Amino acid sequence: MALPLLLKLLLSGHHSSKRLLFGISLTILTLQSLLELQWELPTLRSLPKVLQAIVSILLLPGHVALLLSTFQVGRLRNFLFRNRRKKLAFKIVIQLALDLSRGLSYLHSKKIVHRDVKTENMLLDATRTLKIADFGVARVEAQNPRDMTGETGTLGYMAPEVLDGKPYNRKCDVYSFGICLWEIYCSDMPYPDLSFAEVSSAVVRQHLRPEIPRCCPSSLASVMRKCWDANPEKRPEMDEVVRLLEAIDTSKGGGMLPEDQSTGCLCFTPARGP
Repeated sequence: MALPLLLKLLLSGHHSSKRLLFGISLTILTLQSLLELQWELPTLRSLPKVLQAIVSILLLPGHVALLLSTFQVGRLRNFLFRNRRKKLAFKIVIQLALDLSRGLSYLHSKKIVHRDVKTENMLLDATRTLKIADFGVARVEAQNPRDMTGETGTLGYMAPEVLDGKPYNRKCDVYSFGICLWEIYCSDMPYPDLSFAEVSSAVVRQHLRPEIPRCCPSSLASVMRKCWDANPEKRPEMDEVVRLLEAIDTSKGGGMLPEDQSTGCLCFTPARGP
């Protein structure tokens, strides 16, 4: 059963100092969707590192609206774009990665597959805590993997088995996490110059993956490679990813130098604070 379409965040509507109002037309909702929404909201409120800011449902003329807490920093992707030149301190990289991995680990423990894990679908609050959002294509994991097929997700983050139309399971989220981890470390986008057809073919047939910078600590690079392995069975579970990230030492730095300080990727020696 798919999670309610209403949980797809539509960033439009009324803004106030403490709340954001999100809404979508009732014409694209069914009664079943509304019933599912009523049933799912208490569950979603309780998920750590998942969007916990749903306050109430409002029935307005022609619309259903969700009243949500304001996220002052916004989407993770926009945050990374703003830091594309100066890059992120390694401690921040690991903090964001842990927030995301812990959230996905919890979702998977509840048999929920997000199916569209990408930085665009992650929100940051005023304390820079990451929350998973946009459950528009999420669903409960099928007992029979053959029940989950078809291209669902976003180009650049989709696992090879999804791109190839093969059966898949929660490990498609693990692959997408690996791409997000690279993006968080590099503050860059994967495959910016390739078309959909080029990426699809290269990821599936040629095992194309983002190039890991030479300065990336081996412990972090290893997590990336494990997560985006072509074989879903070889990818770690998200709870294992959490343990691997928690074991990484951030005290000596390990992030990328700002672009104005280096012509290439170098590991900086002094640690930078958050």
